[in-house]
Amino acid sequence: MAATRSEKFPLRRREVAKVLVAKRDLLLVVAGLGAPAWDMTAAGDHDLNFPLWGAMGGAAMIGLGLALAQPRRRVLVVTGDGEMLMGLGAFATIAVQRPRNLAVVVFDNEHYGETGMQLTHTAHDVDLEGIARAAGIRIAGTVRDRVGLRKALPVILKKPGPVFYDIKVRAENLEFVLPPKDGTVLKDRFRKALLGKNAAR
Repeated sequence: MAATRSEKFPLRRREVAKVLVAKRDLLLVVAGLGAPAWDMTAAGDHDLNFPLWGAMGGAAMIGLGLALAQPRRRVLVVTGDGEMLMGLGAFATIAVQRPRNLAVVVFDNEHYGETGMQLTHTAHDVDLEGIARAAGIRIAGTVRDRVGLRKALPVILKKPGPVFYDIKVRAENLEFVLPPKDGTVLKDRFRKALLGKNAAR
């Protein structure tokens, strides 16, 4: 089978994940199901990470709800191109709600990594940045290399949003680094870390 263009992209997803949380402070992270959740776990499992084990297409909306509930905390959603394509309506809802503390980042390898590496629509030049802008998200971009990532990083982590970035990452098969599988454990540890030790009672 012929190599796809994304197999030659310079950015690697786990390197990008580490950069995003290298100085996380009080950052709240929602990680989309599959590879994004494993990537953020590989970068360092943390009580303020909320990795998804299901709900494909829902990561951005979970992040929106969290951002609205916690307006003083920065919320970062890290998800995949396949999941974002399943939840395109999230762009419009985020644009209407305009949460200043929300950033959504897509690790775009142009493949459905969990179901056999079939090509997603972004491999056929569907433009997630363009869709985000058309929906009304004014701060949006596409990152293709380390220079672009360096420029985007302070926007993703600090600039009043909502912010959206499509980060083109290499298509590759990586070792699983799994977060806890028990959804109740994930929910309770996140609530305790965010709201205090009595929050999960």
